[in-house]
Formats: sequence, structure tokens, C-alpha cells
Amino acid sequence: MATICDLLNLNRSSYYKWLRRVKSPRERENEGLLHKMGHLYAEVHGIYGYRRLTDELNARYGTRYNDKRIYRLTRLVGLKAVIRRKRPHYQRSTPEVTAENLLNRDFTAENLNEKWLTDVTEFKYGQGEKLYLSAILDLKDNSIVSFAMGKSNNIRLVFDTFDLAISKYPDAHPIFHSDRGFQYTSKAFKAKLDKAGMTQSMSRVGRCIDNGPMEGFWGTLKCEMYYLNGFKD
Repeated sequence: MATICDLLNLNRSSYYKWLRRVKSPRERENEGLLHKMGHLYAEVHGIYGYRRLTDELNARYGTRYNDKRIYRLTRLVGLKAVIRRKRPHYQRSTPEVTAENLLNRDFTAENLNEKWLTDVTEFKYGQGEKLYLSAILDLKDNSIVSFAMGKSNNIRLVFDTFDLAISKYPDAHPIFHSDRGFQYTSKAFKAKLDKAGMTQSMSRVGRCIDNGPMEGFWGTLKCEMYYLNGFKD
């Protein structure tokens, strides 16, 4: 202990005075709170940030902690939530086909196969390898209608996802909403939609919220599964 005090240029008497001090009620309360926070943080595998920690602690223990207090304590002990990463910017391509935003952010549906959303997202693994996941989501119950994975973000990946959905629900004729990715603005994809009797809808340029539930699904999937683990293959 003498060596540590010398390194910190601290009088040993000051250290022993601090050691024998009586902790204030606030300090004791914070220690107990940190214990609860640590247990909850481990329980949810680090998913929660300070706001969700505050809400869960207050709901679980019937308390009224302020989120600013929880924020200070999480900073103190280094508890950080999994952060959603920003999506990379891709080079724009000239669309062959565009459609109006017929969905118009009405993310409700009374029946299954009434409104479908779709998108492609990217995962990295191993030594710089990439995997692309394409999926179709039903707005009635937010279930995944179909999905496909591939090493390339190409038209075939989107076609495979669509074909799987059609094979599962051959009589479905939903509004089919996507962003303006090159796969969805191709004439070939429009022909598949027309053949299936579906109505095409597209997000406006730069408005990812127009496809909000699909983006939200990707965010939840990555935060609660992908970012918490390292994948070699």
C-alpha cells in the first residue's frame, strides 16, 4: 500500500482516513443500486442502455430513480449498451422502375398477407467476410414470411426470398413495400410482382423510416444477437 501511495503522491494518512470514513446514506444506496444494475445488465446480456435500465429497475423494484442518476452510475462503472451501427452509404444507381409510397407509413394490417415489407442487411464475420440476409416481413403480426442468405447482395438473393414467399403463400396479393435498392427497381423484379398480382410500393429517397418496421427488425436482430457474439463462419 505504501508503494501505491507513493506512486499516486498520496499521504498514507489520507488513505487510512478515507478507509475509516463512514459512508453516507447516498453512497450506500448507490452501492445497492449498482448491484441491481449489474445483475440486470448481465441478465439482458448488455442490451439495455441507461434509459431502459432505469425503466426496468423502477418497474421491478417499485422505485422512482431518475435516468440521469442511472446514466452517471453506468458511466462510473463502464456499463455500455450495444450500439446500433450506422448503415454504410452505397453508390446510387439509376432505377429502371420506381413506385409511389403507397404504404405511406401505415404500418397496420387487418389480415395476414395484406402488407409485406422487405429489405436486405449485411453481416460481417471471420476475416473481413460478408453475409447478406434478405427477408420479407408481414405487417399483420411482424412475422418473417421468408428469408434467404448469400455471399453477394444481388438480384438473385432478392428473387430467392420472393420465390420462397410465393411458394409458401401462392394466393397472396399484398402491397409489397421496399426501399429503392437496385434489386427492387429492376424491370425483372417488377415483372415478378405483376405476375404474382402484387402492388408495388417504395420508400421515398433517403427516408428509411418509410420502411420502419423492417429497419426495426434488423436493429433488434443485430443488437440482441449479432453484436453480442463473434462469428468466425
